[in-house]
Amino acid sequence: MKLTAAYHGGTRYDITSGKHRVVTDQPVADGGQDAGMSPVELFVGSVASCVAYFVGQFCARHDIPRDSLSVDAEWTVAEGPHRVGRIDIAIYLSHRMTPEQKERLLKVAHGCTVHQSIAVAPTVAIKLNPHSHQAGTQP
Repeated sequence: MKLTAAYHGGTRYDITSGKHRVVTDQPVADGGQDAGMSPVELFVGSVASCVAYFVGQFCARHDIPRDSLSVDAEWTVAEGPHRVGRIDIAIYLSHRMTPEQKERLLKVAHGCTVHQSIAVAPTVAIKLNPHSHQAGTQP
């Protein structure tokens, strides 16, 4: 799987994946034009939307209406290193549920792919111009 984040002036970077595009930018207070969510907002939004998807699928499997389903996410920043330190997720669903259904729904929510990808941290390899030189030559 692959996507590309490309520079579009100022602090704006557009992410493309297949036929989809997401604009990221910084708030005006941070020197941007606020043309899109910041990368941190997008990151937290990825967690929230993944939880929403998994909960929605749970609801569909158990004939629970999901018309009112929404997920809020709040986060705080931590230092050493500078990062998102905590994400609080709130799931809103108007359908009444038994304690057993609530327990299973929360287990499903915790199992979302994005949440699991930060709970068990992925390896992130960062290289500069990895394919820009011929084999056997030095850049």
